[in-house]
Amino acid sequence: MRPEMLKFYYNTAPNPMKVALLLEELGLPYEAIPVDTRKGEQHTDAYRAINANAKVPSIVDGDTVVFDSNAILLFLADRAGRFVPTDLSSSARGEMMSWLMFVASGIGPYSGQAVHFRHFAPEPKHYALNRYDFEAHRHWQILDERLGKQAYLCGRDYGIVDMAFWGWARMVPFVLGIDDAWTRYPNIKRLLDEINARPAAARVEALRTRHAFKAEVDADARRNLFPQNQRLEQPV
Repeated sequence: MRPEMLKFYYNTAPNPMKVALLLEELGLPYEAIPVDTRKGEQHTDAYRAINANAKVPSIVDGDTVVFDSNAILLFLADRAGRFVPTDLSSSARGEMMSWLMFVASGIGPYSGQAVHFRHFAPEPKHYALNRYDFEAHRHWQILDERLGKQAYLCGRDYGIVDMAFWGWARMVPFVLGIDDAWTRYPNIKRLLDEINARPAAARVEALRTRHAFKAEVDADARRNLFPQNQRLEQPV
C-alpha cells in the first residue's frame, strides 16, 4: 500500500514558510493544506484536533502529528539526517539546538509582538511597542554580529537554523518599521539574499501564490486573529 502523503497545514506567515523551505530542500512530497487564519479556520474543531494551540504550521505524517514550526524543522531534519548534526552528543549538535531555540524563543516572539504593537494594536501602546521593538532589535543585532563572523548561523554549513532565520528575516523592515534595515543589518541581508537565491526558496514563493488567503484585516479578521480583544468589550 502506498504511504499517505505528508500533510502540511500552512499560511504565508514566517513560521509556516520556514517549514515549507525545509520540505522543499528535502524534496519531500507533501500536500499543502491552507489554513486561512484571518477567516478563523484555525479555530475549527477539525483543525484543533490536529493542533490544540490553533496555530499554523502543523504536519500530519501517517500516524505522526507535529506542531510548532521549530519542532517540525527538527523532526523532519533528524529523520532525513540532513541539515542538522546527527551526533546527538556532539558540540555541533548543542550549538545547533541553542541557536534554533534562540530563534524559537527570541526572534519569533519578539518580532511577532513588535509587528502586533507597531501595526495592529489599538492605542495606547507606546510602552509595549518600546519593549518589543527594543528586544526585536537586540535579537536581530545578535544574529547580525554572528553572521559577520561566519557564513551561516552554525558555522560553515547551511542548516535548519538558517531556514528558521529565513522565515522571519524576509520581514525585518516590516518588523522594525525602518527604511534602513539592510544598512543597519547588512549580514542579515547577505544571508537572506543567499537563501532567496536557492531553488527551494523559489518553490516556496510559488507555494505562497497558490492559494488566495484573505488579505483584509477587517473586524472579522481581528476577531479571529486577536480573540483576546473580546475581553476588552466586556464590562469590568
